[in-house]
Amino acid sequence: MNKVHLTAAEAVHDIADGSSLAVGGFGLSGVPNVVIDALHARGSTGLSVVSNNCGVDGAGLGILLASGRIARVTGSYVGENKEFARQYLSGELEVELVPQGTLAERLRAGGAGVPAFYTPAGVGTQVADGGLPWRYASDGSVAVASPVKETRTFAGRSHVLEHGITTDFALVRAWRGDPHGNLVFRRAAANFNPLAAMAGRVTIAEVEELVEPGDIAPDEVHLPGVFVQRVVPLTPEQATAKRIEKRTVRG
Repeated sequence: MNKVHLTAAEAVHDIADGSSLAVGGFGLSGVPNVVIDALHARGSTGLSVVSNNCGVDGAGLGILLASGRIARVTGSYVGENKEFARQYLSGELEVELVPQGTLAERLRAGGAGVPAFYTPAGVGTQVADGGLPWRYASDGSVAVASPVKETRTFAGRSHVLEHGITTDFALVRAWRGDPHGNLVFRRAAANFNPLAAMAGRVTIAEVEELVEPGDIAPDEVHLPGVFVQRVVPLTPEQATAKRIEKRTVRG
């Protein structure tokens, strides 16, 4: 029951080349930066990443992206990363763009053992009809396009079939956790983290505060330990090192 790994390097030791990862975070909130840094140091490459966004230039998943470690991304928002755009448009990176709510439900469904579901999101667009560029060729032509998806009518409304997502590993960040893997997320960090954790076959959670078993009341648990295999306690310095994506100032 003790799932604690004292270092992030120890926790990511078996993430091999070509592994698939579900990664929590939204913008810069709730991003498992310490585990991502450890994975970067390990050198794994050819990774397939499922995450709302692929970090920003120089932070989060952007670190793996800049060093050429990511081969494919499934996400819903990519507008804050210039290197991401460069790799995608030059044909170096394969990208599957998914409506944000659909992405969240695909992760949740995969973690709950639901193989597929129907949703109205994307009906009448290339999401359902196919043809979205997944990967470009070096000459700018479309090398790989999204396929046509099955549609079906329920109560007079068209729906598109979407598949649940499971991955080899999941990397998430929590506010509090115990050695059994029970997790609590705080405010905006409770974004894609619980869903990503559910989708991973092996889930690695970095926690800002590690508490004793029983210190988290059952009603306060956001994600039960059955979904978590490894817990990495952060140092106070690691726990408080949080970037701000956009700063605004008054004149």
